[in-house]
Amino acid sequence: MGRSFRPGVGMNAGSNSKNQYFAGCLLVILQSVVYGFGDPISKMAYETVPVFSLLTARYLIAFLFLCLLCRGSLVSNLKETDARIWMLPSLCIAGCYIAGNIALKYSAATSVAFLRSLSTLMTPVLLFVLYGKRIRRNQVIILAIVIGGMYLLCGHGGLSGFGIGEIWSLTAALFMAGSLIFGQRAMEKMDAMTLTAVQAGVSTLAACLCALFFDHGIRLSAAGSTVWLIILYLAVACTAAGYLLQNLSLRYISPKAVALLQCACPVLTAVFSFILLHEKLTVAGFLGAGIILLGIMAEILQGEKESTGDKR
Repeated sequence: MGRSFRPGVGMNAGSNSKNQYFAGCLLVILQSVVYGFGDPISKMAYETVPVFSLLTARYLIAFLFLCLLCRGSLVSNLKETDARIWMLPSLCIAGCYIAGNIALKYSAATSVAFLRSLSTLMTPVLLFVLYGKRIRRNQVIILAIVIGGMYLLCGHGGLSGFGIGEIWSLTAALFMAGSLIFGQRAMEKMDAMTLTAVQAGVSTLAACLCALFFDHGIRLSAAGSTVWLIILYLAVACTAAGYLLQNLSLRYISPKAVALLQCACPVLTAVFSFILLHEKLTVAGFLGAGIILLGIMAEILQGEKESTGDKR
């Protein structure tokens, strides 16, 4: 079973806390690299296979893979954990990535990445509404800098209008904020692998129901070898590893920090979209990428100074 873990509590403070903080940051950056490549190749696959059919296959493969990895402990851990603990983060993360992938069907990958990353704004707002957690002034400044950079990168650099794709992107951002907040609390009661497997299972069920309702069944007959390779990458790297990296990071850093560091994803999405989809990046876009990276570095350095004690 997982245990309550708070940086700087019950351990030697100082270097250990800083190392743990940097470890959490690294986990989020790795997740952003994985998703940065996953967004444009997902858009490529959706030209052949319906969104929900692809998502059903992706999440099912991920769930089965995770069950193999933790087959000895999954059932026993779930029996010992109140379903309410894992249900909220599981529903939120399923909603986030289903909404985000629907958005990719209707909007440019860079635009989706920009709007989805507004979870960095929604997370502290939800923390305040739900738990009365106030955001410090220096974090507000960093947040404003990063959002400005994201607008230059993906908004001014590629967001040409506001339609159904943008609505789904904002929905994904809201669900992401919920998955971070509720996910950290779940990590105090259960281990990361079990939570990740449950999240993949809930995502599978949600995608399958959507496929039956919107796609009139699971239709994968048009998927060739390239599409199946994309699905395999999305299942193992983006879902199994991506969910796990996020859950592990929440043991070391706050949901607000995770949300802000995930803003590296639009930068990487823009790079991979330029290479794979030939989506153009303007001078303003390059400037925005630089501003985002500076904001992320500022958050990392600020977090290092505050890495002792509870940052939630």
